[in-house]
Amino acid sequence: MKLTAKSFNESIYKMQGISKKTVEEHLKLYQGYVTKYNEIMEALAALTDEDYSKANQTYSKIRELKVELTFAWGGVYNHEMYFGHLGGKGGEPTGDLLTQINKDFGSFETYKKDVKATGMAARGWVWTAWNFFEKRLFNYLGDAQNTYPVFGAKPILALDTYEHAYFIDYGAARAPYIEAFFTNVAWEVVTKHFSELKK
Repeated sequence: MKLTAKSFNESIYKMQGISKKTVEEHLKLYQGYVTKYNEIMEALAALTDEDYSKANQTYSKIRELKVELTFAWGGVYNHEMYFGHLGGKGGEPTGDLLTQINKDFGSFETYKKDVKATGMAARGWVWTAWNFFEKRLFNYLGDAQNTYPVFGAKPILALDTYEHAYFIDYGAARAPYIEAFFTNVAWEVVTKHFSELKK
């Protein structure tokens, strides 16, 4: 299956606190993940019997391709979720999502505080995800594109904390970028993710 890079709402180029230049450069990285995913899939399809016979956990062609495939796929999935719910008006969610956040975190402000702190601690990503076993929302931390999944949990919101997401606008200062992220979240999209997984 060949992936094609998605197009996102034009509003992501007009955000408060996240510049058009940052978005343009960031989307180039996303396109790179799509390209590399396709290249790796082609390389896997071209493996020979000899390649299969040399499979090894220390190093082998199939190991390298399968590990890097997870990184490329994570880069695709994470960025599609991230850009898919940016370009909004921020504020707070409403309805069932807000009710669930209040139940699981005590308040929306406590939820934001937890996302921000998790974002400062993460090397790569933060995901707000629904844990199907615990029946609650939780903010998970990931250090790389392929440190997700958390088994039995489905993300509804993704925050990119790699430096490329904010360095043009903020240098090494991550905290104001995370605040800008919240200013631009399209909560109606996140709410839709939440509603779909609760069905």
